[in-house]
Amino acid sequence: MKNLPIGIQTLVEIRQKNGIYVDKTPLVHKLVTTGKYYFFSRPRRFGKSLLISTLKELYLGNKAIFEGLWICDKWDWTKTNPVIHFSFDKMSYRQLGLEGAIVQELKKWAKHYKIRFTTTDYKSQFEELLAKLSKKHGKVAFLVDEYDKPIIDFLEKHELDQAKANRDILREFYGVLKDSDTLLELVFITGISKFAKVSLFSHLNNLTDITLTEQYAALAGYTQAELEFYFEDYIESCTKKFGMSREELLRQVKVWYDGYSWDGQTELYNPFGTLNFFHDQFFKNYWFSTGSPNFLIEQMKKYSHFNVENSVVDTTILDKYDIDNLELIPLLFQTGYLTVKKANPLTGEYVLDYPNQEVRQSMYTFLIDDIAQNPHRIHTGMTIQDMNRAFASQNLAQVKTILESLLADLPDQTFQKQSEGLYHGLIHLVFSYLGLYASSEVHSSKGRADAVVQTLTDVYIFEFKFNKTAQEALDQIVKQNYAAKYQASGRTITGIGVNFNAVDKTIDGWLEQNL
Repeated sequence: MKNLPIGIQTLVEIRQKNGIYVDKTPLVHKLVTTGKYYFFSRPRRFGKSLLISTLKELYLGNKAIFEGLWICDKWDWTKTNPVIHFSFDKMSYRQLGLEGAIVQELKKWAKHYKIRFTTTDYKSQFEELLAKLSKKHGKVAFLVDEYDKPIIDFLEKHELDQAKANRDILREFYGVLKDSDTLLELVFITGISKFAKVSLFSHLNNLTDITLTEQYAALAGYTQAELEFYFEDYIESCTKKFGMSREELLRQVKVWYDGYSWDGQTELYNPFGTLNFFHDQFFKNYWFSTGSPNFLIEQMKKYSHFNVENSVVDTTILDKYDIDNLELIPLLFQTGYLTVKKANPLTGEYVLDYPNQEVRQSMYTFLIDDIAQNPHRIHTGMTIQDMNRAFASQNLAQVKTILESLLADLPDQTFQKQSEGLYHGLIHLVFSYLGLYASSEVHSSKGRADAVVQTLTDVYIFEFKFNKTAQEALDQIVKQNYAAKYQASGRTITGIGVNFNAVDKTIDGWLEQNL
């Protein structure tokens, strides 16, 4: 069995350590032979660094590392180009300031290629490096990984001025490329977000953004075919451990780690979650461990916007956004919490949703814990599973107790500001999370029950009220005949009216009725 390249982001190391490399060189070849200036956006942990590394080794002419790959006999290895590779993820801009970090990186590359600077500022040194390097070794391949990290790292409200300052520095830095066309062989830039007011997009009008392009949809991440081909040994090993068929295992892996798409057609597995699953041979949430989305959660709380599933947007929103006017849905998309489920090329509209169970569970857990100020964050998932078991055993008293425990720690300050929206948001999240284990629907439009939970034997229809009465909630279920669509199921149908008390911040009314 080949090794799983967990945490390895360079092509050389993967190949030298007998790691699995999902061969993306057919798409890489198409990139470099049909264009020159590219921008490519993907979320964290999605293979952008490995893609940059592949381009780097290609232009350096490292043929040996490509032996056995598709591109090996299709590339002219006698022709090489100097490479400048900037990885902002590894630069010390917090310690040195962004200007200082850029100067340090430029000096590193100048030393590598034995070039002496006669200038001191970062913009002039970049111009000088490109000019002297192209004269000495030929046109330059300029590769940038995580170009926007010096902006993204400072999006918290108290650091926003620094984000704007860094944006302006990057604008000056990338502005050098505009007048350097004759010195460049390739410009390939990756990042998470397409920020406006960075000259990368305003000055380089020949920069091709391939983020949403169908032909490059599979440039990073694993397709179903790639998963089954490259990881066959691990698939076989997992089927033996779990005692299930190959088809059932693949179905479960798909539910957990597949579902990313940027064209609405090509679905991709997240490499980080997939690799870790095959290593541990255990279905769990690996996305959760990569960091807390505090900034995103604060934005969702700020606007009481928790129901982000099936959001409809157009390309103008996804295409770019500005620090001064950050919008929640594009932020969730850029960071990988939402992905394209449907795309309409005629209208330019996209339908966005959580890609898979891993990401959906991560967001629900973070949000519920943050809103309810849960002191035992790691237990939220177990709480929801407890609720699932309570429904399955027809124990509505336990369901009520779990709901009350989640509501009990709601913060006074946030509650006073958001009142009803906070309660409804939390209830939406709880029942949406429950939907990962049971058949649970949460509605937000008028004319439908607030929540419906279906088990093998029962259908539970919920209506929630705020500072009213449980009887009013139950009457609405009966009057609107919410049970009608479930009558043919043959299961017991129970209507449950619930009222939240604003003073006590808990449930003060709970009525049940067979329908």
